[in-house]
Amino acid sequence: MRSLSNAVYGFAGLGLMGGSFAKAIRAKLLDEPGASGKIFALDTNKATLGAAVERGIADQTFEPDCAALMLKQCDVVFICLYPSTTIDFLKTYRDDFKSGALVSDISGVKMGVMGALLDILREDVDFICGHPMAGSEKEGFYHSSEYLFEGRNYILMPHKANKPENLDFFKSLAGALGFSRITETDYLSHDHKIAFTSQLCHVIASALVESAEDTKITAFGGGSFEDLTRIAMINAPLWTELFLANRGELLSHIETFKLSLEKISALIAVSDSNGLCEFLEAVRLKRTAMSMLC
Repeated sequence: MRSLSNAVYGFAGLGLMGGSFAKAIRAKLLDEPGASGKIFALDTNKATLGAAVERGIADQTFEPDCAALMLKQCDVVFICLYPSTTIDFLKTYRDDFKSGALVSDISGVKMGVMGALLDILREDVDFICGHPMAGSEKEGFYHSSEYLFEGRNYILMPHKANKPENLDFFKSLAGALGFSRITETDYLSHDHKIAFTSQLCHVIASALVESAEDTKITAFGGGSFEDLTRIAMINAPLWTELFLANRGELLSHIETFKLSLEKISALIAVSDSNGLCEFLEAVRLKRTAMSMLC
């Protein structure tokens, strides 16, 4: 079984997520005494690659035309790209992964990725479908952090072709990087749940900001608006792809949310003090129950 501190890690995409993974692996695994592992990075941005080397994060970097050369050397590969680009990458470089390599993605919607897997990967390459539940309203390598994953959830979607020892390795890696909980599920359940806990939240934050009378409204903020709308500083191309790739699940949750808004609106409209108080108390109890699972 490969060792966490002696593996060669490759990153396709060195933005916020790829950069954070690379920094965390460097700091928590490869800078330890006796470690002999390496980090290789692939990106279209030359400045990012230069910064990764200068800061001691990457041992070697590769531009897109040298992707195959990098992949042939990597024991573990993280594909940190948009969902559709992840599929294209797997198709393009199918024959270039090192035999026995462990490959994973970070895509926020899994139906397309998992649906294409059987036609993409070789039997000697183990793809572990994953979704690190971490992020930031800021983008790019320069905002990445080795601490991004501390206390966060990691969702894994194992499939029957995964080797148990590779799943164990990946879980150990996630724990070493700071993830506090690993949840295993299937990709359909993932897309249904994520449409609520992530995508709907970004929809609501975006709608709330869009509905503001003016940009000076924050002079009257006390924290609530700021907390609710931080994620509205959104990576528009990425979230457009995520919303549309999971539109069926997301639209279903939007409709349910609209019904809840209508309930509150109706209670306020008729000044139903008792009904409104009961509604809010029920919500409080439900949210408290959710907290117990964190």
